[in-house]
Amino acid sequence: MHILILGAAGMVGRKLTERLLREGRLGRQEITRMTLQDVVAPAKPANASIPVNVVASDFADAGAAAPLIAERPEVIFHLAAIVSGEAEAEFDKGYRINLDGTRYLIDAIRAVGGGYKPRLVFTSSIAVFGAPFPEKIGDEFFHTPLTSYGTQKSICELLINDYTRKGLLDGISIRLPTICVRPGKPNKAASGFFSNIIREPLAGEEAVLPVSEDVRHWHASPKSAVGFLVHAGTMDLNAMGPRRNLSMPGMSVTVGEQIASLERVAGKNVTARIKRVPDPTIISIVSGWPRDFATDRALKLGFTTAEKTFDDIIRIHIEDEFGGKFAA
Repeated sequence: MHILILGAAGMVGRKLTERLLREGRLGRQEITRMTLQDVVAPAKPANASIPVNVVASDFADAGAAAPLIAERPEVIFHLAAIVSGEAEAEFDKGYRINLDGTRYLIDAIRAVGGGYKPRLVFTSSIAVFGAPFPEKIGDEFFHTPLTSYGTQKSICELLINDYTRKGLLDGISIRLPTICVRPGKPNKAASGFFSNIIREPLAGEEAVLPVSEDVRHWHASPKSAVGFLVHAGTMDLNAMGPRRNLSMPGMSVTVGEQIASLERVAGKNVTARIKRVPDPTIISIVSGWPRDFATDRALKLGFTTAEKTFDDIIRIHIEDEFGGKFAA
């Protein structure tokens, strides 16, 4: 099996690559080669037991997808995107990368012809939903995105559904919760503070909280996100019927509950590093975000999370990124 990962230099892409190389197979099939693509060259895995090709290219350039698809990968993990805050601030760039890049990709798949029909796993987002919300957003709730990022993701879901319906690819769009705790440096995502208020204090640094502690949101760990992708790459998609998009399981917590979990796991000295500095722009964006989900359909299809409480999410981060130790 040849696997192509688009956006492989990002956090989820790196962790997905590590898991696939560690396990050496996807489902029942042995992985024989991998291609890792991003706008900056992904790090080439050391001591990989299979050929791994690294490609640096602009995913949204016309023609960039064709040489990647010419290798006829059987499974494509499409993680390439710019994040919510950047897509909102840079309108043209958001549509170019998040929408045009996806259209170029699926058209490149179509152009191969000859019966080529790869599995395409697209990382969508809960940003496809917009207020007003019910208490829990169920599988039948309609799409009314209130951001450019959510609109771009929603359009891509529809395109992948249609190309699948026409038999041009075998697609699935999974709407990831906000991934928390994200390792590395803060990015331009409007949701970045959810991770920042955990990650930076654990590293001994100050973090800024731009919203009130009663803000509620839907989260899953990086470990869960990789698990969702692997399952989407191996499951029987016929069980989904014609609707090839769904929201992933997660955990609904308030910012205050996040901070309480951090205090239980790491202590008051760590939570004292969180500074409250309200940001009207972030507050406005967050007000249109979903807070809780009922993901019955995903659960019935075998998608599961790696954690039961937010304390678990923090402990996973400490173990994976700090080797079990943190700045007390």
